[in-house]
Amino acid sequence: MRGLLAFFKKELKESIRGSKIIIFPILFVVLGVLNTALAKLIPMLIELLSEELEASGMTVGAMQSDALTAWMQFFENISIGLLTFIFVFSNSFAGEYKSRTLILILTKGLERFKVLFAKALTMLIFWTGGFWLCVGVTYICNILIGWDNSIATGLFSAAVLWWFYGVFIISLLVLFSTVFKSYIGVLLGTFVVDMGLSIVMMIPKVSDYVPSAMLNYADLLTGVQSASDCIEAIIVTAVLTIGAFALSVPLFNKKQL
Repeated sequence: MRGLLAFFKKELKESIRGSKIIIFPILFVVLGVLNTALAKLIPMLIELLSEELEASGMTVGAMQSDALTAWMQFFENISIGLLTFIFVFSNSFAGEYKSRTLILILTKGLERFKVLFAKALTMLIFWTGGFWLCVGVTYICNILIGWDNSIATGLFSAAVLWWFYGVFIISLLVLFSTVFKSYIGVLLGTFVVDMGLSIVMMIPKVSDYVPSAMLNYADLLTGVQSASDCIEAIIVTAVLTIGAFALSVPLFNKKQL
């Protein structure tokens, strides 16, 4: 247990030195502010440009903004946060392989599965902290400009499912980090699986079972769909996530460092 805590502290210290502790809060705060700002400003800009657009033959209808608009913007923008997260943490293991620091740590008796656990936990902390920080900032910004957040009736369900999808992505990052030694391999593996699942989502008979089915935030926010309607996708995602983490252990144990 001491070895695990020591390695986990090392991971956190390296994240602080590598500016991750600064980059992610700033990124998710900015995204949170932008969600409300864009929801408020875009209709105003369209109204200002309406005469020019109509002159070019485009008909522009009146647009209204409210908290629901801001939350729609949130789920469109949070993918930027997840993409940034993937790029930053794809190098979590690769950096250790390159510097060969893991060899020294493992020769001191630290079990390999503890290395996996510590790195996965670090990723989970950063993703969870950043995601819910963005939710909180958006929620507060909506209140500050007088919008009622309760209009987004399924906000909590939509947010939890999107966060859970991020946990699934973390399991892929850990899995491919035990397969490849370069961060490029980790990135490609993660993106190929993600894109592959998006393609499978287009097949009607299996679309309800694909992790991407949890990301139907528009219906969730408005109450048209509830989390229970995504139960098949939730179960499959949980199985894939646990499976990816479980498979990472024997792969990492056999990996030549």
